[in-house]
Amino acid sequence: MAEARPLRLLALHGYRQSARRLRQRTGALRKALRGRAELVAIDAPHPLPAGAEDDPDGDDPPRGWWFSGPGTFEAGEAAAAPAGLEESLSAVAAALAEHGPFDGLLGFSQGAALAAMVCALRARGDPRFPVAFAVLVAGFASRAPAHGHFYREPIALPTLHIVGDTDAVIAAPLSRELAQCFVEPVVLTHPGGHFIPAAAAQKKAYLEFLERFSELL
Repeated sequence: MAEARPLRLLALHGYRQSARRLRQRTGALRKALRGRAELVAIDAPHPLPAGAEDDPDGDDPPRGWWFSGPGTFEAGEAAAAPAGLEESLSAVAAALAEHGPFDGLLGFSQGAALAAMVCALRARGDPRFPVAFAVLVAGFASRAPAHGHFYREPIALPTLHIVGDTDAVIAAPLSRELAQCFVEPVVLTHPGGHFIPAAAAQKKAYLEFLERFSELL
């Protein structure tokens, strides 16, 4: 029997990041998944306003998937007029169509929040998002009332949620709250903070979760 091809995951970076920085910060994860899954990162469509953030890694410029205020974003803010989400959903749909096929999504922080929204649309049958699962690291549910429709019914798409107990950017309860929006989520807690972990315990969890979908290829 021919060996199954690696799974392909579209990777969505966090706020103030970029595809390049996500690739830099997932070196250990990509090594752990070698031969099993490959990550393809894309840039969010919205550059942050000039001077909005210092960027020591030299991104030109750092980016975001949507804003809760003019050129700003706070995960806990119930933004009255969030801006930019539709363009980001279109960017994800375009990447899936142009660079696919993809099997699933991997999102970090705001990228995980966006991936959860994509999962909700996929579960409702939206043909723009042909993905079977998502890995959501330090995710959260948007507090914006305009985004509430994504969470009104349980999201029936398989997900692995990675929660950092000492995450000072996206507190662990926010990530657990997002997990509860899904049907039968798999939740893995680690003792670290706001990063994508890839130590032995997390590697095992990633591989066990992804194995469910490798068997379908």
